[in-house]
Amino acid sequence: MGYTVAIVGATGAVGTQMIKMLEESTLPIDQVRYLSSSRSAGKVLAFKEQEVTVELTTEDSFEGVDIALFSAGGSTSAKFAPYAVKAGAVVVDNTSHFRQHPDVPLVVPEVNAHALENHNGIVSCPNCSTIQMMVALEPIRQKWGLSRIIVSTYQAVSGAGQSAINETQDQLKQVLNDGINPKDVTANILPSGGDKKHYPIAFNALPQIDVFTDNDYTYEEMKMTKETKKIMEDDNIAVSATCVRIPVLSAHSESVYIETKEVAPIAAVKEAIVAFPGAVLEDDPSQQIYPQAVNAVGSRDTFVGRIRKDLDQENGIHMWVVSDNLLKGAAWNSVQIAETLHEKGLVCPTTALKFELN
Repeated sequence: MGYTVAIVGATGAVGTQMIKMLEESTLPIDQVRYLSSSRSAGKVLAFKEQEVTVELTTEDSFEGVDIALFSAGGSTSAKFAPYAVKAGAVVVDNTSHFRQHPDVPLVVPEVNAHALENHNGIVSCPNCSTIQMMVALEPIRQKWGLSRIIVSTYQAVSGAGQSAINETQDQLKQVLNDGINPKDVTANILPSGGDKKHYPIAFNALPQIDVFTDNDYTYEEMKMTKETKKIMEDDNIAVSATCVRIPVLSAHSESVYIETKEVAPIAAVKEAIVAFPGAVLEDDPSQQIYPQAVNAVGSRDTFVGRIRKDLDQENGIHMWVVSDNLLKGAAWNSVQIAETLHEKGLVCPTTALKFELN
């Protein structure tokens, strides 16, 4: 007997990838339900060649649903996820809303699947940039420990949604086809739709993702810091991030510097990454082999390369990490969580609702 699975935000950039991942999933599924805002309700999408009409998300949308995958923004998750739990569903939330909630596991299945055993009806999917970094670093942490992480990200515009993809393509056309100066193209979304100013991304790099916090780091940067500590269950790891948006449509890249607690031989580090599920080593400088965004698109894996010792710090290591932010960074990690819940027998109604109904 299979599950009834709902996707909230089914028509969005991540939601459409969730559909694809569910179609390829080992999860036993009897029925899917697509939920959205009033703007997209009524559209017809496919699931394994069957037509499914998109429904409006309401408080009563989750009756009979076993697993609800949310990717429609934090406010939607805040409002409707508790109703899904009350109806008996397990929620896998791809927004940032529940990530730091003490009763919500924050899970990358390759890294901390054990945390699922303590779920109270909601499981949170980490930030896309955090996910790929965790896959790359966990095999190192397991063997040599980690004391410090410094990461600079080069993030694709798809992380800001379909509208950002469209705006980027429009800006590129304005420059290449119409001869407009890149600084004069129309910008309404990036670096953050919720901030006061908007800047072009075409032929540009924007060192701001999300709005700034009081400490002059952005929320995206603070997400990476806090989420890393929660996932690795270690508040003593020093983590610092600089997050940059670049004019790439899909797949995030990261330059990661780490300091291990014990000195880690580079050859052994590479062997550990090769053996780790979900991680793929692409590292042969003599043949110019290293991870690239264009090659990662469409893959569920995280690619790791340019692994090398720091020239001055004995326990310092540099690396380059790339992954498809819409798949492993969002849709696939969410479906993978659902598969793991099934494998562990954890798709079941919770005994008590710990989340407030709005």
